[in-house]
Parts: sequence; C-alpha cells; structure tokens
Amino acid sequence: MSLIETKNLTAFYGDFQALFGVDLVLNPGETIAVIGANGAGKSTLMRSIAGVLRNEPTAILHRGQPIGALGSPDVMARGIALVPEGRRLFPSLTVEENLLVGRHGRKVSGPWSLETVYELFPILKERRRNASTALSGGQQQMVAIGRALMSNPEVLLCDELSLGLAPVVIKDIYAAFPRIRETGAAIVIVEQDIAQALKVADRVYCMIEGRVTLEGRPAELDRADIHAAYFGAETHELA
Repeated sequence: MSLIETKNLTAFYGDFQALFGVDLVLNPGETIAVIGANGAGKSTLMRSIAGVLRNEPTAILHRGQPIGALGSPDVMARGIALVPEGRRLFPSLTVEENLLVGRHGRKVSGPWSLETVYELFPILKERRRNASTALSGGQQQMVAIGRALMSNPEVLLCDELSLGLAPVVIKDIYAAFPRIRETGAAIVIVEQDIAQALKVADRVYCMIEGRVTLEGRPAELDRADIHAAYFGAETHELA
C-alpha cells in the first residue's frame, strides 16, 4: 500500500484554482522530487498534503485512509511533517527551542531526538542557545529540517529546500538526506533545481500551471522530455 496518494486533487485560494486534478503516489521508503517553475503549484501541493489547505477527504490518502479534510495538527499526528518554504522558524525562540517545538504535535519513539539531530547537523549543537534569527540561511534550513524530524515522521515533506541558498550550503543540506532515508522515512522534495532533484529522487514529477506534466524515474527521463514538461508542451508520461 502506498504511504501517500493524491487522486484528482484540486486546490483553490479563494476563486483562484491552483491545482487541477493532480495524481501522485509516494511509496514506503521512497524519495520523490516535484519540480517546476515558480507558480507551477508545487508548494500548494505540499500545503495540501500537510493539511494547511483543506481538500475533499478522499483527494488525499494516507495508507489508504482519507485525510484530505484534516487540518495540519491531525496530519502531523499521523506522521506527516512539513519543512515549509521559507523555513518559518519562531524568531523569539532559540535553536533548541525551535527543534523541541517539533515534538509537541507527535510524541512517539523513533530514531530522532535532540541528540541525533545534532549528530546530523553538528553546527546546530554549537548554536543551540542562539536565537534562530542569528543563524545563516542554511543553518536556519537545518533547524527547519531538524524540527520536522523531531516528530519522527514516516513522511517528510520538504518545500523548496535550496531556495535562496548558496550552492555549497545546498550541498551540505542534501548530504544529510542519505542518513534520513536510512531511518525509513519517505521523502517528498520540492525543487526548482532540476539537476539536484534528479540526483536524490527515486521518481520525479514535473508540474506546470497546477498540473502534472511528466512522471518517471530519473534514468528514464531525457532532457527533451524534462524541458518540454518544465516549460510547457504536450503532456508526457513515463512509467
């Protein structure tokens, strides 16, 4: 059984429709990447799965159970954690306090604790007493990832991890993902960087204007297919 499945998922901001019938599957232990230009609907998809945006109950399934109408606290309690675009740390809290916030919604046993998060990102242990606002952008992103991991999720949703970060910082952040995968978590990564997405994903979905225009395994996708799906052309699909 798939961990997450969206079926004909639509999403609206008021009268504006942002998603048009998105079908997506995430299997246990899998990493998928969702790529696309600005405005493609990638973040709306993540917000929908995470319960930030409400949907029809059966438009999103978790282990076969409808969760589309659940709010974000209930979705998190089921083991689905979001690393939001822009990090969204609490500026009045220290690094360690921000990390501990991740435990409030789901206190379960698992591989992730303050100790193991600090092992994953040693710089955070050094800065644990600092205000989150005193960190660099890359370090703040590490805190956001660590906060999500503190809930010991089985699904980790990562929205625009590399946005606004220097390449060397992006490399350091992605270097942590093999360790995260070793714990058994399934991961969805939203990326504008096509090359980075293809490196880390088992499968890739490309979106444009709220629709999936391409799906397949990186080894099966050629540059022409990706270019057409990313920038707009007829829909392609590779198994």
